[in-house]
Amino acid sequence: MDKVDFNAPHSMGTTIIGVTYNGGVVLGADSRTSTGVYVANRASDKITQLTDNVYVCRSGSAADSQVVSDYVRYFLHQHTIQLGQPATVKVAANLVRLLAYNNKNNLQTGLIVGGWDKYEGGQIYGVPLGGTIVQQPFAIGGSGSSYLYGFFDQAWKDGMTKDEAEDLVKKAVSLAIARDGASGGVVRTVIINSEGVTRNFYPGDQLPIWHDELEAHNSLLDILGAPEPMNI
Repeated sequence: MDKVDFNAPHSMGTTIIGVTYNGGVVLGADSRTSTGVYVANRASDKITQLTDNVYVCRSGSAADSQVVSDYVRYFLHQHTIQLGQPATVKVAANLVRLLAYNNKNNLQTGLIVGGWDKYEGGQIYGVPLGGTIVQQPFAIGGSGSSYLYGFFDQAWKDGMTKDEAEDLVKKAVSLAIARDGASGGVVRTVIINSEGVTRNFYPGDQLPIWHDELEAHNSLLDILGAPEPMNI
């Protein structure tokens, strides 16, 4: 049997999502950080605060995404002091893009920047590997996103309410967890709007059960008699 390399780089083989709704944005992510086939952290937080009104979802190399987030947070803090007002979502996203593009040969990270400001309301920007920046009504990233493109084509709609947007994000992350071995753990969401920021946490036993999945149990001996999987 192949040995597990515990010194391999930590990778957030991940599912990250950002969705705009009528009034703000919802960001969501799973919580599995892996080192090859070994789960290094089953409850990591992949949604990182940049300013009071802007957050970033991180995928790819954990180290790379963390250092980009740290630099951008520092620059935005300086920017806020100089201007005397909070940075806009567009400024934050372009700082992420600048760092990602200028270091594209050394970084392995894809990011989704989301937030709300008084000028343009809720905004989502995707900054994939290589440092492109694209403003989108919704963005998905990470290894689990491969399973979600068709689902979002069918399920996303313009003008959703806050609850509809969060339900969509929670459902999408749980679908990716069911199919993608590198995504797992719990679902975290962050809702950003004119009223501020709300963080929510959904453990595994509060997530829907999909095809061939087993219900969450404290013991493997309890799996007999599990309910039928939900239909989508």
